[in-house]
Amino acid sequence: MVIARVIADESTLSARAEAVARTVPVTVTRLAPDMVEFVSEVPTATLREAVEAGFPACDCLLSAERPELPAVFVSDMDSTMIGQECIDELADFAGLKPQIAAITDRAMRGELDFAAALRERVGLLAGLEESAIARTLAERIRPVAGAAELVRGLKAAGCRTVLVTGGFHQFADAVGAQLGFDHVVANRLEIAGGRLTGALDGPIVDSATKRAVLLAKADRAGGATTLATGDGANDIPMLEAATYGIAYRAKPAARAAADGWLDRGDLTNVLRLLDAAY
Repeated sequence: MVIARVIADESTLSARAEAVARTVPVTVTRLAPDMVEFVSEVPTATLREAVEAGFPACDCLLSAERPELPAVFVSDMDSTMIGQECIDELADFAGLKPQIAAITDRAMRGELDFAAALRERVGLLAGLEESAIARTLAERIRPVAGAAELVRGLKAAGCRTVLVTGGFHQFADAVGAQLGFDHVVANRLEIAGGRLTGALDGPIVDSATKRAVLLAKADRAGGATTLATGDGANDIPMLEAATYGIAYRAKPAARAAADGWLDRGDLTNVLRLLDAAY
């Protein structure tokens, strides 16, 4: 059995659901005015292809079993829980945003080695005043719609929440506290004499770290159901390892690797896709 839950425009939902039903054998159930559930015996890839063809703009989750709220939630930060890439915004204070943003974009698409790209970008910021971090946080960094509500809803259901990012503690600690995450894992910018040195303090948090954090938290919870959200190539191992990996406004490689995607609504739709009664 394969289940696909889809949230889409209410005015076209019925017609598009019928189009999917003409493509593959499915049972269709209307869960809400803007939400439908397909149940089929076809392979997951086949149902996914039919849904993507029938719904060019939707939020979706595919699962082999009836979806449920997880016990562990691990999320990326930049362009997932917040709408910005912190290093790009920080670079603006050094007059380097276009150069660094271009490297960030290529790294998130999987075109560059993440660790090497991170070191290169951080190196370009050598000499920037530490005060630029506080200014970036205050003036530039904002949670995406539904981020706080998603974390709050999961925690209310007893879920353990972790923010894990290839970004920096100098930003992630504040974002994690604001959104209510239980724990934060991140890189750390090295600072000396009130300025960035252009180096990192400690080992690099990368895609392998993200996956390891998710698996470790699941193991401590007795092999619990897990949820991961992310948007870039360095999130792929984490998305693939989770029970439910959901790509948020993601780069193509991350979206293709995930069990579901949010292309249309805000992060509260994660709760709706997992728990149709939410």
